Amino acid sequence: MGSLSRRSREDARERMLERHLRARDIRDERVLAAMRRVPRERFVDEGSQAHAYDDAPLPIGEGQAISQPYIVALMAQAARIGLDDRVLEVGTGSGYAAAVLAELAGRVDSVERHASLARSAAARLAGLGYRRVEVHQGDGSLGWPGAAPFDAIVVAAAAPMLPPALRGQLEVGGRLVIPIGASPGGQRLYRITRRAVGPDQVEDLGEVVFVPLVGARGWWPGGQPLARH
Repeated sequence: MGSLSRRSREDARERMLERHLRARDIRDERVLAAMRRVPRERFVDEGSQAHAYDDAPLPIGEGQAISQPYIVALMAQAARIGLDDRVLEVGTGSGYAAAVLAELAGRVDSVERHASLARSAAARLAGLGYRRVEVHQGDGSLGWPGAAPFDAIVVAAAAPMLPPALRGQLEVGGRLVIPIGASPGGQRLYRITRRAVGPDQVEDLGEVVFVPLVGARGWWPGGQPLARH
């Protein structure tokens, strides 16, 4: 964080955990431990490092943002990730959430639409030793069929409706955590659990604000009309 000491960074991280996560509804100790281990200051622009542990999104380029810590923790907690789980993340961004997911899972595949962000995130994650994450450049609204099925899918952008490819790439019993709705207003975060028989279990986790999921099963670039479904 610029000229701040290592102790100052650690203190800021602990304040984030206590004030913004534990004091709210983040109770999963594995998620809290993952959030403590990942150095968020390494995933933000140099000019934003002093604010790395504020509970706020921060710009990362290409019109994208690193999600606020609470949202990263909330989605990781909702995904109920096990030690050996295979996880798909849609929307790599800076790579911060992928690092948190990699602290929890056996393997993480992360898909990013912007080639420049995909390259920088892959380099950053490799430099920090996250070997269980593979970053792909592509259309995240189509998932990543080459590595499917997944035990959990976490989507860091709002879709106009549930992308069928993502649901189809879930294992039976798998969890899909995704914001759905118009951007920037009217979005809700859902956890969808795939069932072998009958309709999937759908849980509304509350109101959120995300950038739009652009792609063949998301929004067109510009974020206005719906894509064909």
